[in-house]
Amino acid sequence: MNWKRPLALSLAVLSLGGSLTACGNTPAGSTPSPSAQPVVESPAAESPAVNTSGEKSPKYVFLFVGDGMSYPQIQSTADFLGALEDDDYWQAAPSLDDNGGAILDGPSYLNFMNFEAAGSAVTYDSNSFCPDSASTATSISTGHKTYSGTINMDETGSTAYETIAEKVHDQLGMSVGVISSVNLNHATPAAFYAHQASRNDYYEIGLELVESGFEYFSGGGLLKPTGAEEDQEDLYTLAEQAGYTVVKTQAEAEAVTEGPVIIVDEHLADGDAMAYELDRTDDMWSLADHVKKGIEVLEKDEDGFFMMCEGGKIDWACHANDAASTIHDTQALADAVQVAIDFAAEHPDETLILVTGDHETGGLTIGFAGTDYDTYLDLLEAQKISFAKFDSDYVAAYKENKTSFEDVLKDVEELFGLKAQGEEGDKLVLTPYELSQLKTAYEKSVNETDTGMDEQQEYVLYGTYEPLSVTITHIINNKSGVSFTSYSHTGLPVAVLAQGVNAQVFNGYYDNTEIFHKLADMLNVA
Repeated sequence: MNWKRPLALSLAVLSLGGSLTACGNTPAGSTPSPSAQPVVESPAAESPAVNTSGEKSPKYVFLFVGDGMSYPQIQSTADFLGALEDDDYWQAAPSLDDNGGAILDGPSYLNFMNFEAAGSAVTYDSNSFCPDSASTATSISTGHKTYSGTINMDETGSTAYETIAEKVHDQLGMSVGVISSVNLNHATPAAFYAHQASRNDYYEIGLELVESGFEYFSGGGLLKPTGAEEDQEDLYTLAEQAGYTVVKTQAEAEAVTEGPVIIVDEHLADGDAMAYELDRTDDMWSLADHVKKGIEVLEKDEDGFFMMCEGGKIDWACHANDAASTIHDTQALADAVQVAIDFAAEHPDETLILVTGDHETGGLTIGFAGTDYDTYLDLLEAQKISFAKFDSDYVAAYKENKTSFEDVLKDVEELFGLKAQGEEGDKLVLTPYELSQLKTAYEKSVNETDTGMDEQQEYVLYGTYEPLSVTITHIINNKSGVSFTSYSHTGLPVAVLAQGVNAQVFNGYYDNTEIFHKLADMLNVA
């Protein structure tokens, strides 16, 4: 397994402080019609903002959003890295307690886990305790709740909210960068420049990207660049007409020195997004590289900059219940954060770094019924490929060639470490129950054989994913001692970790709308 770069790790202990802020339920409702026309206005605060009057405003603001990333994603990544660091981590610990019990050294800590301020944000939206990326990113970006599926507009779809990025761009003259490992007109990045009643109006969102005037966009490609019916003028052409340089090769991206620019990663994978970190090779740009280039472009502005960087494939991996890919992409986000940390070291009195999530995805947990109190997270190192790449590069061929189960098992062993036979004590050897699960999934995926299960049972096992792929990841997840409860989002709070200018205001337990209010107050925008 090529865990590509060592992260900045710290053994410091985190402390969570602050008081609980009450939040109430909100009426349920349906997503409004996307035909409503927005009227952009500066929103009034829905709750008291933290008063930081008299304190210096940061000149450089980094906001990192791990899509689908809550405490389980952060902690499982830290625990996994800790397991790899210590050969004895899960076996015989290096020391014993007074009663002769083994003592584990403990996990490593991701760089942002050691930030000076640690808060938690509640994520519910106007119609769900399990919200989506559009509504939660709206809360972070504008300080307003709205319906799931809605971007920066009220529940009626008639009033648009001005975003923190738009405010600092227009009122302070700060340059703005928006980076995402998924599509640049996907919900989370869109929430910093667009205003649409439906997150699925990708073309209309793309038009707002072009009209935003922001200096730096980078990451995945645009969805529906010629419209839903493929009959509209190409968004990339419109961007060039608006003054953007559109870059689609890595060589061209490396040569970029100024904006406004739209950089589309050369090595797009599933859904025109960047490749999963697990599938990325060393010659391909990482999320950290997109951040480095963003700093190079934006720091030329003497008025400072605001940069939002989304680790979007954390969410996609969790939807598919792929723990190894989740961990890889959480690590990739931490590597991107390290770029900001290094920048802040050169600008210590001018920089604020925030790391948070929009919501949790998948109901990931550390612990599984089949392993009791034990975890074997280092087993995830055996997985060499994401579920998505396995689907595209292998399962598609199995279907076409009607590959035998025995030959499929050879690939499963090579790519995931799971094997039908092995030495005693090898935890990656499939049990008869697991082998039976895998055979049923193979028949369903490759030969389209009826499983004999009812619809509900099949959904619990496979969701909407390829039965063979998701069964493989479920098995290796469970053998490692982790599990998922859902293929969707959950209602867990998310971490808000801060370092730098005014970081202390992010301590506590509060609603996710307060992230906007705290930023707006310290930056003196209205």
